[in-house]
Amino acid sequence: MGTVALARCGARPFGTHLFSVWPGAAFAATAFPVRCTPGDNLAIHVAVAQAPPGSALVVDVAGEAEYGYVDEILAVAASTRGVTGIILDGCVRDIAAIARCALPVFGAGVAVREAGHEAGGSVGRQISMAAGGPVPLPVRRGDWIVADDDGVVCLPRGQVSAIIAATVDSVSREREIIDAVYAGESTLDLLDLDPSRVTGWEGRAEHRARRSRALGALRDTAAHGAESHSTGRSRFSPRSAVGDPRD
Repeated sequence: MGTVALARCGARPFGTHLFSVWPGAAFAATAFPVRCTPGDNLAIHVAVAQAPPGSALVVDVAGEAEYGYVDEILAVAASTRGVTGIILDGCVRDIAAIARCALPVFGAGVAVREAGHEAGGSVGRQISMAAGGPVPLPVRRGDWIVADDDGVVCLPRGQVSAIIAATVDSVSREREIIDAVYAGESTLDLLDLDPSRVTGWEGRAEHRARRSRALGALRDTAAHGAESHSTGRSRFSPRSAVGDPRD
């Protein structure tokens, strides 16, 4: 499930400044938090050596973004050791080489300036990342991170199953709306929008008639879905979501 649907259902979005180094990169994995000392990536090297295979590094660069914290060497090392991806609120370099090794890396920009390798930092401890709002986003080891071309979100541990269940329902409803749009229905009707608030809107009577038909079609679809669910034939029967790690 994509980051947009997950964010709609409770996942917390990272800041919009993050982007995928190469198009199409995506992953879902548990977080292994890393905090760098400004201008130094020693902690990332330690995290690559220590992070459990299948986890993703989430890196706080302590507000000093203008260094290439992740380069080809770190990307290859992380990929070789089974790291699923890297999220960092700083810059990267060697982006063509990172794309060649196919490690999903999401960063805040590109910088040729090389980071140091000796100033310390921390791994495995809670960090704070820039978020979609004014409040920083805490990331703990065991939280789930999902990243794709639309952005990056965090599913706090203990809430993962609930967020996924709500997202499955949301995606199902959205698919029904998209199918209705393909069939020629208007988004104004399907989403119960009020076009009269827009200056220059014409067609009030036609809109009311179409809206009545569209809402009736959605009610019929919902009733059919409920009937299918009651007989054990739900359109969506996902396998049990990953377990929620507890404190």
